Amino acid sequence: MESMLNKLKSTVTKVTADVTSAVMGNPVTREFDVGRHIASGGNGLAWKIFHGTKKSTKQEVAVFVFDKKLIDKYQKFEKDQIIDSLKRGVQQLTRLRHPRLLTVQHPLEESRDCLAFCTEPVFASLANVLGNWENLPSSISPDIKDYTLYDVETKYGLLQVSEGLSFLHSSVKMVHGNVTPENIILNKSGAWKIMGFDFCVSSSNPSEQEPKFPCKEWDPNLPSLCLPNPEYLAPEYILSVSCETASDMYSLGAVTYAVFNKGKPILEVNKQDIYKSFSRQLDQLSRLGSSSLTSIPEEVREHVKLLLNVTPTVRPDADQMTKIPFFNDVGAVTLQYFDTLFQRDNLQKSQFFKGLPKVLPKLPKRVIVQRILPCLTSEFVNPDMVPFVLPNVLLIAEECTKEEYVRLILPELGPVFKQQEPVQILLIFLQKMDLLLTKTPPDEIKNSVLPMVYRALEAPSIQIQELCLNIIPTFANLIDYPSMKNALIPRIKNACLQTSSLAVRVNSLVCLGKILEYLDKWFVLDDILPFLQQIPSKEPAVLMGILGIYKCTFTHKKLGITKEQLAGKVLPHLIPLSIENNLNLNQFSSFIAVIKEMLSRLESEHRTKLEQLHMMEEQQRSLEIGNQMNASEETGATHAGSQIDKVFNNIGTDLLTGGESENKEDGLQNKQKRASFTLEEKQKLAKEQEQAQKLKSQQPLKPQVHTPIAPSKQTKDLTDTLMDNITSLTSLSVSTSKLSTSSTFTSVPSTGLNMMFSTPIDNSKRNLTNGLNANMGFQTSGFSMPVNPNQNFFSGSSTAGVTTMTLGAAPALSSYNPLSVPPTAVKAQQRPADMSALNNLFGPQKPKVSMNQLSQQKPNQWLNQFVPPQGSSGMGSAAMGVQANVMGQAAFGMQGNPFFNPQNFAQPSATMTSSSSASNDLKDLFG
Repeated sequence: MESMLNKLKSTVTKVTADVTSAVMGNPVTREFDVGRHIASGGNGLAWKIFHGTKKSTKQEVAVFVFDKKLIDKYQKFEKDQIIDSLKRGVQQLTRLRHPRLLTVQHPLEESRDCLAFCTEPVFASLANVLGNWENLPSSISPDIKDYTLYDVETKYGLLQVSEGLSFLHSSVKMVHGNVTPENIILNKSGAWKIMGFDFCVSSSNPSEQEPKFPCKEWDPNLPSLCLPNPEYLAPEYILSVSCETASDMYSLGAVTYAVFNKGKPILEVNKQDIYKSFSRQLDQLSRLGSSSLTSIPEEVREHVKLLLNVTPTVRPDADQMTKIPFFNDVGAVTLQYFDTLFQRDNLQKSQFFKGLPKVLPKLPKRVIVQRILPCLTSEFVNPDMVPFVLPNVLLIAEECTKEEYVRLILPELGPVFKQQEPVQILLIFLQKMDLLLTKTPPDEIKNSVLPMVYRALEAPSIQIQELCLNIIPTFANLIDYPSMKNALIPRIKNACLQTSSLAVRVNSLVCLGKILEYLDKWFVLDDILPFLQQIPSKEPAVLMGILGIYKCTFTHKKLGITKEQLAGKVLPHLIPLSIENNLNLNQFSSFIAVIKEMLSRLESEHRTKLEQLHMMEEQQRSLEIGNQMNASEETGATHAGSQIDKVFNNIGTDLLTGGESENKEDGLQNKQKRASFTLEEKQKLAKEQEQAQKLKSQQPLKPQVHTPIAPSKQTKDLTDTLMDNITSLTSLSVSTSKLSTSSTFTSVPSTGLNMMFSTPIDNSKRNLTNGLNANMGFQTSGFSMPVNPNQNFFSGSSTAGVTTMTLGAAPALSSYNPLSVPPTAVKAQQRPADMSALNNLFGPQKPKVSMNQLSQQKPNQWLNQFVPPQGSSGMGSAAMGVQANVMGQAAFGMQGNPFFNPQNFAQPSATMTSSSSASNDLKDLFG
């Protein structure tokens, strides 16, 4: 990288030093800035050509510099001869003015080190283009190195040289004397220009019809720069020391041959012995055949052969050469017409520019850009010609790269963007808007192109507004979103609302409908749709345009209309429009189809939303129920032991007091636990909790092994035991402390238990049982099973004939063995029966159960759990929250029953004293 920079630096330094040494001190540098070395030209390519600009106007020029160091090897008088010859050629060129001659913009200036003058901008000499790079920079420009002449350039170039010679021969009466590739200059536009009048010869009698041109004899002792190039010189110069206009035509033939033979001349002359060389090759020219001219195009081959004829009178003159069919090429004629454009009137120009789009595709791009484009853009100063020129310029812009467009075309279009007259200019730009937006830089689009579109939307001409509205959708994707949102859309809306033309209003709606896809959804909903309701007219075309926008927005994937917008704004607007009297049947059907589609989607979306909300509410309710049940589990687990004590305390109290004491908290808790669930919900919860309890936390049943006992001694009827012990109930008081400590008891055999509650017995036993149940005051809220699967308040295990139930299975509670009977219980069983206790319990002075107790304690629900109604079998009911036949199973399946909740156990109203005998009797009674 560093080596490349050093090489570039050395090259720039060398070029700068070259320019400085060549031009330093020359008066040309006072008015012109001299740039890089671009080419060489003139006799012997002695003139270095530099790029330059005029300081005052920044006009581009070419600076020709002859460095006197080139002739240091000559003696002084030879140097003077060379300088005089060069000066003469430049001075003669300066006096002549013709389009085919190189235009001099600043005359020759001489300094101590160089000669210099300025001309029109130059590309290179024909010799450079043909491969002669003498006196060029060491690093030859790729523009020259890779330059290739197109056929149309060659044809028109030779035609230009012929026209230049025709001017010299006919008008000026002058022979050029040195027509060579070095003296033919290609200007920046590619036109071929003649220079190098160092050896020109003017007629000695210009007034006479037959001019005479004096000729100097060839002096081989003169420096080469003081002699014409012999390879392109006519033979008569050397052999007969004569010249005429036909001599230049021979030179033209030699140049034509060199152009088609890559710069190689037809004759190679030995400058040391020029006479002998010309004499030897004179025979070759006289026998010149078509085989020697095979590289020349066939249509001009015979004309070149005539130009190279040894006899001057046989050669065609310059005017004849301009009319040969070879130059009658459409490209050459087109280029020729551009060169004479300044001579044409507007009508001729307009006709020519109309046909130009057919010719341009046949021409090479470089020729169009170099030769035609500058001529076209120069016509922009004439407003009447702009509508004819502009389509051709935009056609050329399509073939240019973006860089070429920005560099060559866009600067010329800037003033045209602002022209409003004639109106065709705006129409042409609108038709090519996609091209402009594609190749124009963004800043220039905002500053020049889009303002032109805005002016078209606001133009007084309805035709321009219609065309603009029709064209906008074709390039809407190229417009940046802020410009479209803030500038373009508001103008389209204004055009729709303010116009008196139905066509403009309809086209505005159609335009909006086509560019909806380039807009933001919320901009359409908030700005475009409300605008539709502001349109005052009710013509069918307008209504269908409104419907089209609604439908496009409704069905577009990116846009869409919300159901709120549909229900609140769109449908209330569309439905009245659908019954306008101006609509025909097909238009009405279109309205109804869109309305039905909107209603269908509205129904579908809102129904889906409501269903989702309903599902969310159900899920939330389930979560709340679960939270309540978990709270119940925690409370039940904390107070399990105390609730069991309260049950048995209440039982003992009711037995002794007849249920007169009421637990105030029990009623309050019952009231609180009456949940607002329906019966079906309670059953569902009970089933779910029961299944979960069985699947997750049910302990495996382990039957206890025991020795069978004879029925006569160990097994007894519950009724008999009750009759034996009933006489002592009046004197017994239940000890709360002793009852509460026993949380585990063993049931009597299942047959006895069933007999007590469900088997028919005699009337005395039935009344006794009913009375006992009434005085015990069993409550519906007295038992409750916990929801927590880790806390079983009722669990049981069954063996053959024996059912064991455990109440409040807490770790601290002791187990009770059904086979070990306490001594107090044995004594109680051996006492004689005392029936007076029944009178005390169920006498007239104390009713069995008061109405107040019935209303608060709800004994009927409790009894329903154990005493089924008449005609029913089993103990299950719906009110219990259990499935059925509870008492007929070995274990109660009531874990999920809300009635079996430890929180609903009632607290005893007063403490009671009891004897150990009564306590043991109760254990026998309930155990």
